[in-house]
Amino acid sequence: MDPLNEAELAALRALDTPTVCNALEVVAPDRRGGGYSVEPFFCPRPELQPIVGYARTGTIRAMQPSDRTPAEDTDARLDYYDHVAEGPGPTITVIEDLDAVPGYGAWWGEVNTNIHKGLGSLGVITNGSIRDLDDAAAGFQMLAGMANPSHAWVRVVSHGVPVTVHGLTINPGDLVHADRHGAVVIPHEVATQLPEAAAKIAAQERRVITAAQQGDFSAAKLREMLGGRTGH
Repeated sequence: MDPLNEAELAALRALDTPTVCNALEVVAPDRRGGGYSVEPFFCPRPELQPIVGYARTGTIRAMQPSDRTPAEDTDARLDYYDHVAEGPGPTITVIEDLDAVPGYGAWWGEVNTNIHKGLGSLGVITNGSIRDLDDAAAGFQMLAGMANPSHAWVRVVSHGVPVTVHGLTINPGDLVHADRHGAVVIPHEVATQLPEAAAKIAAQERRVITAAQQGDFSAAKLREMLGGRTGH
């Protein structure tokens, strides 16, 4: 399937991630129970707008020294950066920390956020840790398991593989939407349907919310409006 154009991406960026999940319940009801993160992230930049991009994936370890040579670790890191730079874009980097204590060593800081932003990445989603919070690349979104001051023996293990971060499995090339609430994978075949579905849901919700803010609101009025249905 062809990548989304800028107008289509912009329409998705205008939605927050919970709204995307709501719209997916309408256009892809089989996805209601999955395809989104289910554990909380540490997000030091909650004010940033949602990011939408194609996943570039990798795995890392940091608790123990590498069993590869320094040259082999360098090659693995450079091959990973090649993967991050591959089209189509924009991209979102998704890193699974494989350690028994995820986040023991931080892969993300001032240097790597700037490298990834320069290679076209809008942000990172990881169960690992981040650091250099004040010096990270401007506008680069970070959803992480924790903050940590040290990188220990952090290194790339693999890249371009399926990863699971906070209950969400993401494959290379998946279309991902993320903000301070978490992340969701958007099926390519329904991506362009989400803005319209979201607008209809918002109109329905606004009708109920407006009524709830009136002085004569009651359970009877709510029952009449919802017709026996429940909503949120």
